[in-house]
Amino acid sequence: MARAAGPTAKDRAALVAAAQRLDALGFMPSKSGNLSLRTPRGFLITPSGLPYAETTAKDLVEVMPHGTVVAGQRAPSSEWRLHAAVYADRPEAAAVVHTHSPFATALSCARQGIPPLHYMIVLGGGADIRCAEYATFGTQALAERCVAALADRRAVLLANHGVVAFGRSLNGAVVLAMEVENLARQYLALKAAGLPPVLLNDAELAETMAQFGGYGRAG
Repeated sequence: MARAAGPTAKDRAALVAAAQRLDALGFMPSKSGNLSLRTPRGFLITPSGLPYAETTAKDLVEVMPHGTVVAGQRAPSSEWRLHAAVYADRPEAAAVVHTHSPFATALSCARQGIPPLHYMIVLGGGADIRCAEYATFGTQALAERCVAALADRRAVLLANHGVVAFGRSLNGAVVLAMEVENLARQYLALKAAGLPPVLLNDAELAETMAQFGGYGRAG
């Protein structure tokens, strides 16, 4: 039987570039956050404890779904269980992005999700961005609570922690994580101004979803 192929050099370069892009935006402070790409054997993930500005393609780690390292010299991100759980539960996920972007993380520390204050909320898969129940970082409990909150969604806040987003491509996951941060910033700006957002109703959200379907963006 032929051995499953590992990630390509192009895959590795793209994952490093995406991590460094998000780091440059301030989404990954103090070596936090992590990104991965699904592979035939499992997934390719950023390493633990290495600044993204110093990360190269050879530092990435390929992990099987149960956590065994099959390629790489470094330890995988401590959140490998979270990535494994998303891939197991969502077969359409090709990439997972976990950030500690400042506005979304601040909102997660209030254990609040993001309501439908702007039509771009539907990029997350539904009428809101939920906040998952709290669990300690790096644990199976966190992975399970993340997956539960992701039901019928593509992005979620992790209580007192950050953001998880997945996509059918790496770029799609990155863009969604960026949009979650943008929505959180808008929501917190309204709160700071003392202005209650006028939320979109179900009919307006359904029309938005249909409109995005025509552009091919909602997927």
